Amino acid sequence: MTIPATEAGGGGRGGRPPTNDAPLSPAQRSKIRRLAQPREAEPGDEAGELNIIPYLDIITNVLVFVLASVTVTFLTQLNTTPPSSGGKGVKNAIDTEALNLAAIIVDEGVSFKTSFGNIAPGCGDEGGQVRIGKGITIPNRGGKFEYDLEGIKRCARALKTIEDGKFEAETQVAVTASRNIEYRYLIQVLDALRSDKDGDRTIDLFPEFQLAVSK
Repeated sequence: MTIPATEAGGGGRGGRPPTNDAPLSPAQRSKIRRLAQPREAEPGDEAGELNIIPYLDIITNVLVFVLASVTVTFLTQLNTTPPSSGGKGVKNAIDTEALNLAAIIVDEGVSFKTSFGNIAPGCGDEGGQVRIGKGITIPNRGGKFEYDLEGIKRCARALKTIEDGKFEAETQVAVTASRNIEYRYLIQVLDALRSDKDGDRTIDLFPEFQLAVSK
């Protein structure tokens, strides 16, 4: 008796059963291709990726503009003591045995006053002795507000040497300015009173300021 091949070995090579898959129709192929294509985003849907390049360009331009507009400013600190209520703060700090230097800034120059009197004009010019007398100690070099800063430094150094250097350790000065003196001129005078140069060496003059109120 002969057994058909489909019953003996499963009908195919390797014992696999025969397949009955029918070929796809053109309509089915078209539908599969349509479903396999990526769907475009609907209006209002979130995009898959965020393009940040325009934002980086904006930030870079802003940073360049900010850096280009930055101004470098060098600051110098001046330690001062503000006047107290009623103007009594400076007087309370004065020692009767000290030099008690006071600088009065007016339109025409700077006057120096000490515990032993007002310093005469010139303040010992050309190596002369510091004298007591009336007048503006360091007159302006030229016009109004053109203060003789070198003359102020020289006079401050001379005051430290009087009476055989008795007041060499003095560091305080009370500063009073007229009401119409601009802030920049006040700072120039304070800086001249603070220190001086001796070659490459810096000499402290009167670096401690006490601001007084003019009456």
